[in-house]
Amino acid sequence: MLRQLFLALSENPRARAFALQHPVGRRAARRFVAGETLEEALVVAGRLADEGFRVSLNLLGEKTTTLDEADTAASAYEDILRQLGGRRWDCYVSVKLTQLGLDFGVDAALVRLRRLLERAKQSGTFIRVDMEHSPYVDATLDALLRCKAEGFERLGGVIQAYLYRSMDDLERLVRAGIPIRLVKGAYAEPPTIAYPKKRDVDANYRRLQERLLRDAGYHAIATHDERLVEAAIGQARRGGLGTDRFEFQMIYGVRRELAAKLRDAGYRMRIYVPYGSQWYPYFMRRLAERPANVTFVLRNLLRG
Repeated sequence: MLRQLFLALSENPRARAFALQHPVGRRAARRFVAGETLEEALVVAGRLADEGFRVSLNLLGEKTTTLDEADTAASAYEDILRQLGGRRWDCYVSVKLTQLGLDFGVDAALVRLRRLLERAKQSGTFIRVDMEHSPYVDATLDALLRCKAEGFERLGGVIQAYLYRSMDDLERLVRAGIPIRLVKGAYAEPPTIAYPKKRDVDANYRRLQERLLRDAGYHAIATHDERLVEAAIGQARRGGLGTDRFEFQMIYGVRRELAAKLRDAGYRMRIYVPYGSQWYPYFMRRLAERPANVTFVLRNLLRG
């Protein structure tokens, strides 16, 4: 019930406008958002790198309504990639195709994605294309596969475990040699296309995880669920998979102690670090994911 409430609020324009204008909303979001500017995000990324973490930077925003907005987003990502060039951090960029104009067609988004991939090559880094709502899945997969066929190597995709179709989609990306980040999924989806119960999502995540860890490619297990983390570690050990063959990923501000534990145990641990002024939908989805996130935010607001 709480999950559905926060997911509904993430799409509510009045709630968004109120939160973006209210200082309390900004203060609450800072648990999960590195700041509103690239400079703030780079400070956080540098600190995490110094602490032995890998980083993925994401400029928050989605569903641009004009091609000018899409161009602005693409230029902002090019600036991120320029800033990353020459740094010793293991840091790449995550981008949503609706930021790059996907609502105007796959080709509109591809024009901008190709620009970013060229810049990533120059900067010696990597682009991860995030997965969004189910209506965008086919177009996102199409864009990934087309870029890969065109010879772009510095790109990866995301598979969401709560969708029934995800094993088939995973197989398509694996066959193409595209690195995958496996997540549970954070959007409101109907039970006709997605598992409505957490235990079923978890079971499907484990099946997908097991498939990825049998593949020769380099993939990311993105979860805060300690049981799934332990299952991945157990499978890797049984299969003789070294810690350099995959990585764990977690979201900035969530399960910090578990992230540090994995890093200290010698596993590659990447933190997904979002920033930007359009933090509201992302923040609501983080609250929807785990009741503990809501408790933490309320406790800290009361302290303030």
